[in-house]
Amino acid sequence: MTARTDTDIANAVSAILAAPDPKTSARIFKKMLAAFEVDTFACGEVDLAELERTVFYAIGWPDSWRKFYMSSGLVRRDPVVDALRKRHRPFTWSELRLDRKLSAAGSEAIQLCADHGWTEGLVVPIPRGDLRFGLVSIVCQRRAFGAEEKSLLAMLSFCFHERLRNLAPTHGFAMPPVGLTKREIDCLRLIARGATDREVGRKLGISQSTAHEHFETAKKKLKVSTRAEAIAIAVSLAIVAP
Repeated sequence: MTARTDTDIANAVSAILAAPDPKTSARIFKKMLAAFEVDTFACGEVDLAELERTVFYAIGWPDSWRKFYMSSGLVRRDPVVDALRKRHRPFTWSELRLDRKLSAAGSEAIQLCADHGWTEGLVVPIPRGDLRFGLVSIVCQRRAFGAEEKSLLAMLSFCFHERLRNLAPTHGFAMPPVGLTKREIDCLRLIARGATDREVGRKLGISQSTAHEHFETAKKKLKVSTRAEAIAIAVSLAIVAP
């Protein structure tokens, strides 16, 4: 592992929290991960009640793995996601294996990762209440993490996640949540601020009926039935600012 000091960690945390945009924050985070021989990462929000609501604030995966993960439905058999039902503190892939409670699908998913060269990982959950979690997942081609490494990486991951979560309403996402279009997100944000369909239409330069249609489509994608539910989910995923 590349030498690093407490000062390096403190400086990285400060820089991550002060970053003006997601790309800058991710660049700092990635540079710090390299000191721990970590290859890649993903950062977002997971709703175990409706996995389609999974949001990515940043994805550091190679393009080939990203395409495979999204197109194969792996999120539904991802052992990391499944483990969140019982594990609410940082945990490693090694700890998951020792647990010996992985489903067949979970074991298959870890093997698929190994086929891509990734042998270890660290998962940092951030409980939001109910079945929602903020999540940072980092993976690497190396031995198991020591206790100090795990603690430092968890702290860095938490700071990184919270910075990206704060930036998302303004700067957007690595991948649009639940396939929402930019227009649908714009409508959600305006309605969350109290705008009517007519006001949304006027501000976006579209008709009232079109504005209403965009919002109704967003509701369906978020799997909610009321405006209040749509706004609550949009806030919890950082689609709109609280």
